[in-house]
Amino acid sequence: MRGMLPADKPRELIIRAVDNTNPDYGFKSLDNLPIEYLLESGVIVLDKHAGPTSHEVATWVRKILQVDRVGHGGTLDPSVTGILPTGVGHATKAMQALLPAGKEYVCVLELHHKADDDDIRRVVNEFVGKLYQKPPLRSSVKRVLRIREIYYNEILEIKGRLVLFRVGCQAGTYIRKLCFDIGEALGVGGHMRELRRTRVGKFREDEHMCSLHDLKDAFVFWKEDGDDTELRKYLLPIEFALGHLPSINIRDSAVDAICHGANLAASGVVSISSEIKKGDMVALKTLKGEAVAVATSNDTSDRIVKAKSGIVAKSERVLMERGRYPSLWKKKPKDEPT
Repeated sequence: MRGMLPADKPRELIIRAVDNTNPDYGFKSLDNLPIEYLLESGVIVLDKHAGPTSHEVATWVRKILQVDRVGHGGTLDPSVTGILPTGVGHATKAMQALLPAGKEYVCVLELHHKADDDDIRRVVNEFVGKLYQKPPLRSSVKRVLRIREIYYNEILEIKGRLVLFRVGCQAGTYIRKLCFDIGEALGVGGHMRELRRTRVGKFREDEHMCSLHDLKDAFVFWKEDGDDTELRKYLLPIEFALGHLPSINIRDSAVDAICHGANLAASGVVSISSEIKKGDMVALKTLKGEAVAVATSNDTSDRIVKAKSGIVAKSERVLMERGRYPSLWKKKPKDEPT
């Protein structure tokens, strides 16, 4: 049985107020968005192959889709394969939100000498929890000691000196260093032989995944034949990249103010995910489920539900374009005191 990432944490929805959403504004459903809109604000579960850098892959996606901006969420080394979450257009701003989601890899560890299977299982199981890591010499970041959390380690197969295991970990964990440390703990040495990323939060390799060739073919089918069926399989709404975040659902009247950079006041909250802590990253959404912004919570879920006034979340990255919902708020004149 697979372990759990932070993205798998179950949450309940707490109702703060009762309100309706106007069907004349926004998208009625996220299931059938205009393909042109998805090309301006969509995400892709891209299957990176070994060889190119993550930056090169993002550049190829930009050329394939003929768009101005493409960004990826979480760099993969050239030799590593698997999920490279990719944002198109406005969705590039949502890639940073994947950091707290957790990641999963399947790795082949090659031991330098044979070790007892029971010892291997025991040692691998010890590498769970918060670990100290210093980035390897070949990394592109500053080599300072850091703490990273391993959520689970699961051995899938042991064959001679090769150990196949699945690991769920915090963003920024170096699996290459993990393999080295396991080898040292066993007293036989070891190194990472192969690595594939199989999950990033809600992004899974068994759902919606596509290669660059798949994406190219789907785009050509749409451009030449007008058939967007295949392209829709791979180009997902921006909300898909935020599925791991707790959410605060807001009134229609608060949406446009948030789109203009305002923070969220208590009066704008209709419902909220449970177990939010102060400082948590949250998704601000409309009552139709549309992503408005990524924000930082100013308080806990329980206190926000009971708040009668004040700012409950600070907007960090606005995701929705202005004008999708009407402006129902009033700007203060420049000479009016605050």
